[in-house]
Amino acid sequence: MKLCPNISCLYPHNSDTARFCIRCGKQLLLKDRYHLLHIIGRGGFGMTFLAVDEHLPSKTRCVIKQFCFSEKNGESSQKAVELFRQEAVRLRDLQHPQIPQLLGYFEQENQLYLVQELIAGQTLAEELQQQGVFQETQIWELLKDLLPALQFIHVRQVIHRDIKPANIMRRSSVTGTGTDLVLIDFGVAKHITATALLRTGTTVGSPEYMAPEQMRGKALPASDLYSLGVCCIHLLTGISPFDLFDVTSDRWVWHDYLPSKDKVSDRLHAILDKLLQNALSQRYKSAAEALQALNSALKLNYSQPIQQKPLHTLISATGVDYHHLRDLLAARQWQSADQETWALMCQALSKPSGSYLFTTDIEKLPCEDLNTIDQLWVKYSKGRFGFSVQKQIYESVDEDYGKFCAVIDWNTYNFGSSNNRYDFSCSAPVGHLPTRSWAGGTQWWRHARALASKLAVCYH
Repeated sequence: MKLCPNISCLYPHNSDTARFCIRCGKQLLLKDRYHLLHIIGRGGFGMTFLAVDEHLPSKTRCVIKQFCFSEKNGESSQKAVELFRQEAVRLRDLQHPQIPQLLGYFEQENQLYLVQELIAGQTLAEELQQQGVFQETQIWELLKDLLPALQFIHVRQVIHRDIKPANIMRRSSVTGTGTDLVLIDFGVAKHITATALLRTGTTVGSPEYMAPEQMRGKALPASDLYSLGVCCIHLLTGISPFDLFDVTSDRWVWHDYLPSKDKVSDRLHAILDKLLQNALSQRYKSAAEALQALNSALKLNYSQPIQQKPLHTLISATGVDYHHLRDLLAARQWQSADQETWALMCQALSKPSGSYLFTTDIEKLPCEDLNTIDQLWVKYSKGRFGFSVQKQIYESVDEDYGKFCAVIDWNTYNFGSSNNRYDFSCSAPVGHLPTRSWAGGTQWWRHARALASKLAVCYH
């Protein structure tokens, strides 16, 4: 795609596909569908446009990202198209409320395009400029919001590569008040272009926020965590990250630039310092590890369920035998134990094995049986799995089911009794098991609240 012939016009124009340009009298239409309004951003790797989907009755606005290639190398172009398709499929599968939805992707006139959901709101860079430096409580909330989202994308082998305040959007609600934080502008275009053109040393991201290994051309999940840490210290101080790093001592000195009235607690200080470690071996290995440290600092230790009762005997109010479940869990046969858990819950409720359970069933489940099942899971997983563990995580994210699923690595939608999307290993995220395969009904997400309420009654 070429620029409009009018030198003063920055709108794109292609004589074969375009109609009227807003500025020059010709409308511009991509794929005979997307009406381009204006350029949002541009750089060496492509351009981003605000557009309208003319095929939808609502004329929905969207964002279109164009991938730009200057080389005419056929082999590079072919590699770019192949990588583009692979990355587009990955982005399409990222169904998460804190990630813009991929609405489509296409190729036209030897150019590549991604069509994404338009997020209305204000970036944290804009908030910093308008409202001043952030307080500690705001940084805690930022980390609580974004670490689950990072865990979600990293588990799916996606790295953002360009986390900075300008790429973190606070979505505006209908009432105009700020709500969830959204990660925008993934560095996919730069990554695809650099890889396709065999520029192995090309850095993708914003230099002042990039981890040392990313500066050398290798981005890892931990690189996103580093960038998130840099965002936090920039928001706390209002100072450019370049000025917060002392090159003579090779360390961050951000605490020296905090406003005198805004001291940071030792708990947050320790978390930020670990996010900012130059050496990968000293940094958090994953978003899940960082999230656990965060919640521990906030007195939300998942390893010890609230009001945990000691497990002396395998008690059941309805005569259910829990010895087989105990043996499976003791042998760490997590998948078989998960299936047995569903069967025993049905038995305790006098329902046929394999029956889906509803919130009314959870309310009727005897406390003795729920406690036995839960404490068996907690005991033999050493505090990693169990309904009470899930209850604490659910409450720690203010009963936000999307965030809850992100923390424990569940899809937000239900996929019935299929176990192929669960992780039945000891390294599964905290709270990942038992699964919700048994949850039935059209509002299946209500099971988390129902279980949390039932456990509160049983442990009271």
